[in-house]
Amino acid sequence: MEMKSVGRHLIVELWQCQGLDDVEKCEETLKEAVKKAGATLIDLKIHRFNPHGLTGIAIIAESHISIHTWPELDYAAVDIFTCGENVNPVAAIQPFVDWLKPKHTQMMEIRRGVLSNGR
Repeated sequence: MEMKSVGRHLIVELWQCQGLDDVEKCEETLKEAVKKAGATLIDLKIHRFNPHGLTGIAIIAESHISIHTWPELDYAAVDIFTCGENVNPVAAIQPFVDWLKPKHTQMMEIRRGVLSNGR
């Protein structure tokens, strides 16, 4: 029996990355990730930290896609949280891999709001 949930939350770890401080590439990648997932973009914001590192978030009708980078550690953390049956959060991962070219990745999935007994 498949458990119903309100959403899927992917936690993606990317190690030994390159290009972690590129604001323009971050924006382009977030937009591409939204498109690949089949989600609806509402807003997009990127903040560059001093001396380095980025946080970017795409607010989507189905929840959000975000990235946090640590260039000093060659590491990035990506969260992809989607609700509904019409999106594919796993498809949103590839644009980040294409941009950052990590040597090692790990992904875990959390089912959010697991429903039991028809609720």
